[in-house]
Amino acid sequence: MRARRRSVDAGTRPPPRRYASRKMETVLSVLEVAFAVILVLLVLMHSGKDSGLSGAFGVGSGTGPLGGGSMVERNLNRWTIFFAVLFFLNAFVLLKRPWA
Repeated sequence: MRARRRSVDAGTRPPPRRYASRKMETVLSVLEVAFAVILVLLVLMHSGKDSGLSGAFGVGSGTGPLGGGSMVERNLNRWTIFFAVLFFLNAFVLLKRPWA
């Protein structure tokens, strides 16, 4: 009788799936932190309206560091919305974990 051979050599086995899922979760977590920091910075760059506490202390004077141009404000709004959508999509993927 012949001796049975192992079908998979012990040295060439692929890494377990747990490693891949940890790696994916780490990458997405780092991206989530980066998106959060960028989103906070973009929100802070918006000029305030002259109402409430920001108007009382002279924070929202209308002349911001970006010159107050309408094109700049429009692009800032677009970038803020873009990163907010990325942030929430990434959070949704992290919660669902489709790779696990």
